[in-house]
Amino acid sequence: MNIYGYVRVSSTDQNEDRQLIAMQEKEVPEKNIFIDKQSGKDFERPQYQKMMKKIKPGDLLYILSIDRLGRNYEEIQRQWRYLTKEIGVDICVIDMPILDTRPYKDLLGTFISDLFLAVLSFVAENERDNIKKRQAQGIAAAKARGVKFGRPVIEAPENFADVAKDFHRGKIKLAEAMELTGLSKTTFYRRLREYELQSKG
Repeated sequence: MNIYGYVRVSSTDQNEDRQLIAMQEKEVPEKNIFIDKQSGKDFERPQYQKMMKKIKPGDLLYILSIDRLGRNYEEIQRQWRYLTKEIGVDICVIDMPILDTRPYKDLLGTFISDLFLAVLSFVAENERDNIKKRQAQGIAAAKARGVKFGRPVIEAPENFADVAKDFHRGKIKLAEAMELTGLSKTTFYRRLREYELQSKG
């Protein structure tokens, strides 16, 4: 029997130390710990897929909490059944001891474990949806207060009209126009288009 550990954080900004410490406490060999740094919306994650190619019947998989496995209710259920029923792997969710398939080999034990999994998977997905809603509400409230999002708009300098005219007449080249206005190539052309539209209007 081989022991594996799966660790996931949502982005490169998050720290996986707590999960790694839990794996060390369970004496998971370092070479058998697989770490993904991306969203849990699906299971198309490189390290998870790499682990799935190695894991065999009778092996044991540790995860710290159910949301580290994933955040999609149906996908978690599908993966859990695939691992435990089709491959024959035992899974232990460290933060939720009832989600440990090793003691539950009879029908009642499997039913209790599956029931808890269903509830916790639903809670994990529901929390993800709530986070998205709170983020959207926060952005809407900030916009209502006048908070600007994205890159700040670079205004055209006072000499832009004169420089634009000289550029159109061929008196100066792009490099000189950029130097005179202090704008990048992309921004210069963007402001030039805006200037042309205003002039036509």
